[in-house]
Formats: sequence, C-alpha cells, structure tokens
Amino acid sequence: MANGLDEKLALVTNVTGFIGLPSALALADDGARVFCHDPAFADAAAARAFEAAHPGLTAVSQIEPEETVTALLADHGTIDVLVLNDVYPAKRAPVEEADPDDFRAALDALAVAPLRWTGAAVPAMKAKGAGAIVFVTSAAPLKGLSNYSMYAAARGCANALAVSLGRELAPHGIRVNAVAPNFIESPTYFPEKLLADPDKRAKIVSNVPLGRLGAPEEAGALVAFLAGPGAGFMSGQVVPIAGGWA
Repeated sequence: MANGLDEKLALVTNVTGFIGLPSALALADDGARVFCHDPAFADAAAARAFEAAHPGLTAVSQIEPEETVTALLADHGTIDVLVLNDVYPAKRAPVEEADPDDFRAALDALAVAPLRWTGAAVPAMKAKGAGAIVFVTSAAPLKGLSNYSMYAAARGCANALAVSLGRELAPHGIRVNAVAPNFIESPTYFPEKLLADPDKRAKIVSNVPLGRLGAPEEAGALVAFLAGPGAGFMSGQVVPIAGGWA
C-alpha cells in the first residue's frame, strides 16, 4: 500500500548490513526512488551485481558521507529521506577487559558517522523546509546489556542524537526519529550457524516476550513508516522493535 513517498528520493546507508536492504525495499514499495550506499559498492562489479539482484534500487559508488551527499544533490537536486543504517559488531567484554580503543571505534561507527551523514544532508533539507531522517540504532541501551557496555553506550549516543536532532530540526520541517531493534533475525548480529542450533536459538528466543525473533522486513516496514507522512507528527522519538523486550 502506498505511503505517500512517490518520487521522494531516499538514501539508505550501509545497505547490505542489518536492516538496510529490508528498509530500502520497503521504501521502494512505498514509491520512493531509493539510492543505496555501501562500502562494498566502491567495487563497480559489486554495485552492478546488487542492482541486478534488486531492480529498482540504485547503488552509489561514493563511500564517505559528505561526498555521497554532494554527488546525489549534484545529480538529483534533493534528498528527501535519509536512513542511517549504522552497523558495527557488538563486542563482548566485561568492563575490566574493555579496550578504550574498541569503544572509540564503536562511537565513531555508531555515533560520529550518523552525525556526519546528517550534517551533510540537512542544509538541502532546510533549504526546502522538509525532510525525514531515520536512525537505525538498537534497543540495547534502553535496558542495558551486561558485558556489552561499549556497544550499548555507543548506540545510546545515537539514540540521544536522534532525540536532540528531532527537536533541533523540527522547526525546519525536518523530522528525525530512530528505530531501535533487538532480536531481529539478521546475520549481522545473529550468525546463521548460531540460529541453526536449536538449543542456542531457543535460549535467545526465551528472552523475547513475543516468543520469536523479529523478521527484518518488520523492522524495514517501521523505517518506511517513520519516513512517510503517516508519521508526520512524530519527531525526536526512539521506537523500539524488540518483541516486547524493550
């Protein structure tokens, strides 16, 4: 069903990880012209293979936030929707073993990167008085995760960034919200080998009140909703999608 995104230009970052592809497909289903960023697309063959596998999605070759946004604006004049699908390993480490360099790397990938993407895209959105930015973060900081303090804290920074930017940019007609997943069946955080073990899968699922893992498409649909006019009166919200866990 159309969600009012016809002819809107959407950019999804790190599309091959986590819920990037489901988000891109959901946006396309709602009528958006979807451009997909991924470090892998620096290889032209990888970009062509992605487009062949996913008709209707366009791969971009640029990698850094500023150059990617500049190229899209030069070619198309607008970015209406920005989906920040930031991906980084959740490294397990008791606090006494946590490496500050690992924490800095997590902060750079999960908090500094979305700040850069947003800073690059916002001037054009401000100029036309409209835009939607959706952070893909995590529900982990909403409850905390023992032995994953670095990951949860970095995701918490992104949640706080989305909330603050939601207030800052709303007067310019730009909505900023965050989708905060957990227990989504994605190889980015739950390797297929792990979930193929019935005992290990059951142990993971036992944490989820709804009694199952979430489908990536469910998270993608929430991203598309927040990007569209159905969420037109929402800004600065962190929306968990975690089966009742958060």
